[in-house]
Amino acid sequence: MSEQGAVENQEDINGYLDTLWLERGLSENTLMAYRRDLVATAQWLEQSSQGKMTLLGADNEALISFLGERKLSGVSDRSSARWLSTLRGFYRHMIFIQRLVDDPTQKLAHPKLGRTLPSSLSSQQVEALLAAPDVNIATGLRDRAMLELLYASGLRITELVTLELTNVNQRQGVVRVVGKGNKERLVPTGETALDWLSLYLRDARLSLLPSGGSVLFPSRLGRVMTRQTFWHAIKKYALHAGITKNISPHTLRHAFATHLVDNGADLRAVQMMLGHSDLSTTQIYTHVAQQRLKELVQEHHPRG
Repeated sequence: MSEQGAVENQEDINGYLDTLWLERGLSENTLMAYRRDLVATAQWLEQSSQGKMTLLGADNEALISFLGERKLSGVSDRSSARWLSTLRGFYRHMIFIQRLVDDPTQKLAHPKLGRTLPSSLSSQQVEALLAAPDVNIATGLRDRAMLELLYASGLRITELVTLELTNVNQRQGVVRVVGKGNKERLVPTGETALDWLSLYLRDARLSLLPSGGSVLFPSRLGRVMTRQTFWHAIKKYALHAGITKNISPHTLRHAFATHLVDNGADLRAVQMMLGHSDLSTTQIYTHVAQQRLKELVQEHHPRG
């Protein structure tokens, strides 16, 4: 691709992502995923056309070819659906700002996706996971408090590791969370999580952060812990607890929501606590509950 074409692609991508950040407040991770999809498409167009085709110059046929190559290379339908959604948003924006007349994705069929139910844990598995850290050492007591708070409040791991002391009101039993798009929400938490948090603050935090600071759960180096670091810790504790299923960074968040719905919690209340902007995102937990009931019948009913 000519240098001018590469610059044009980069400017168009940056302009689109800046608009998403300003108007929709999308998280950095989401914007990075959009950028990856757009850059990958631009690079493929460059290679397939010997440098003659930019993103704005792409036609329906070229994008169908790219979609087909993705399929043949083993890319999942879910990833392809996300890619197509990214491109459609990009081209609609370009039409809106009058950089383009026709949408080349208009005739592309959206991959059909089955409903994927989030992986969750039983109450017994959660109890085993929460009990896994060695609370006789400072990092273990910190991790126990983090796990308890994660399960009691349904936080995302990023929300948890970035909490500051002022975000937790122990007297009122609430946590002030800054979620996706810098949206704040107040999430209630249980007495057990608050008790472990009090123990941690009293007996462990000072040894992890002797020079002081605002971060609630510091790393060994006294800094904000990365989400990857805590995720590795969760996997270690899961193995220690005898949990063999493949769990994700959101597993305790899913367990929090699933167990609430299982016990009759109002879906709107669960939506607010999770910070979902759309109720349809929360409704998947009703399907999780139904699936678990079905499995119980099949396992225990004589005619299951």
